[in-house]
Amino acid sequence: MKQIITFAGSNSKNSINKQLATYASTLVSSVEVKVLDLNDFQLPLYGIDYELEHGIPDNAHKFLEHIKSTNGIILSLAEHNGTYATVFKNLFDWMSRIDGKLWSNKPMLLMATSPGARGGATALEIAKNRFGYMGGNIVGEYSFPSFETNFQNEKISDSTLNNELLSLVKTFENNL
Repeated sequence: MKQIITFAGSNSKNSINKQLATYASTLVSSVEVKVLDLNDFQLPLYGIDYELEHGIPDNAHKFLEHIKSTNGIILSLAEHNGTYATVFKNLFDWMSRIDGKLWSNKPMLLMATSPGARGGATALEIAKNRFGYMGGNIVGEYSFPSFETNFQNEKISDSTLNNELLSLVKTFENNL
């Protein structure tokens, strides 16, 4: 059976992006899903001096191994000040020191959500443009607006938005 990983680019214990990513993963048929939490992969702030003195932390290697051993990735990015969250950027930076093509050409459903009407669109656009250089194989992208209004009872309550996600999940499945 194929396996996918899903996670949020956030370390919030109540992450709306983790809720969205987890929900999206339940829509994928006939796969084993592993939900990852960035809080389980604590890392020091990346810096070349730290790397030269201490090497690359084990948690960066462990997270990268999850990427390399999966068939696909569902990632929903938190947006902080118009870009992805520092905790995600730090993990991304550490993993890129191990493998510059860290996404390993795995099919990826890339998403973002926020409380606002743009749904993390700016962070999504930045990631989409950057990930391609880093071995990213983005087969679908989804900006989910107004999380509190459109996500109820652990699922998308707006049928138009849900149908859009279902279509993207189907594309993701076809690329696994």
